[in-house]
Amino acid sequence: MLAGPRQAGKTTLARSLAEKSRTYLTLDDATTLSAAKSDPAGLVRGLDQAIIDEVQRAPDLLLAIKESVDRDPRPGRFLITGSANLMTLPRIADSLAGRMEIIRLLPLAQSEILAQPAPRFLESLFAGRAPEPGTLRLGGDLVDLVLAGGYPEAVARKSWTRRQDWYDNYVEAVVERDVRDIANVDQLDRMPRLLRALAAHAGQLINHAGVGAGLDLNHVTTQKYTGIFEQLFLVRTLPPWHNNALKRLTKKPKLHFLDSGLLAALTGLTPEKVAADRSRFGAILETFVFSEILKLTGWSDDRFSLSHFRDKELDEVDIVLEDRDGRIVGLEVKASATVRSEDFSGLRKLAAATGQRFAFGAVLYDHEQTIAFGDRLAAAPLALLQKS
Repeated sequence: MLAGPRQAGKTTLARSLAEKSRTYLTLDDATTLSAAKSDPAGLVRGLDQAIIDEVQRAPDLLLAIKESVDRDPRPGRFLITGSANLMTLPRIADSLAGRMEIIRLLPLAQSEILAQPAPRFLESLFAGRAPEPGTLRLGGDLVDLVLAGGYPEAVARKSWTRRQDWYDNYVEAVVERDVRDIANVDQLDRMPRLLRALAAHAGQLINHAGVGAGLDLNHVTTQKYTGIFEQLFLVRTLPPWHNNALKRLTKKPKLHFLDSGLLAALTGLTPEKVAADRSRFGAILETFVFSEILKLTGWSDDRFSLSHFRDKELDEVDIVLEDRDGRIVGLEVKASATVRSEDFSGLRKLAAATGQRFAFGAVLYDHEQTIAFGDRLAAAPLALLQKS
């Protein structure tokens, strides 16, 4: 199963990989959707090998696919795509355990947009090495590429007005179609407003009561609706890093959007507004870096858990990665071209808390030089996320 947000390129990839003889069905087609809902077993019964697109529109179809796979267990018979994380539905997850491999497909990474090999950035950090210096400074290009995001259709549109129009239509389609397909929402009209309210809190510790207050939503409903957006791969809650030996750590998750272009559109941020007030750029840059790191971890042969670090003194690390061997890498994001020793305060605390497990800590900034700031600590160029 290719799973990821709508318009990330799942259909294009699935059809390019599949044999021409393979049957293609999309549940965006009204007739096919009706058949999938009224008689899912009948629809699947006549299929030998098939691509089934947007399967979240009829989740019961997955149960019919399970029955077909149980009868004929040849690998790869079904290539399905979904714009929602259906494995959060217990009966779906239980029935398909061990029968389906899920590949996440997020919007394009910067290396993909530039047609560059995947960066070896994380591999260097987990090996305890500072990334190689000499990468070009992004400068003015940084704002443009962060605000553009990674959705192929949005990236292809060169004017900010046309991108804004695309994102407005995108949000409307997600709410009107995808939210209805996966959840019973009593207050559907408030979902776009909630998404914009969440955008205003991106990169911050999530307070559901505070977010929902202006929409007359209690914290339970706000948390439920935020979970729906997470199912649709629009947002991600990043859990806090914890250590039993440290008692003064925050226990609240942090909210991120999975695409910085969508976040920019929801907040109305443009290059002109960033130029007028650079302070508005920090949160969206952090979201951009988080999204790029998430894509790099998805491509890696290793597996990582992601979290954030913040203590009661407000020292923090934006992104904490831990591999299967328990090694720790910390990343802090700065929107400036200069880094000070104080910017490493959170990383130093994380290093002290994890000891030999701490592989490396980096402050990512907009400069071309990698500069050491002590043992296993360095300032590193943001451009390393683009190129090897």
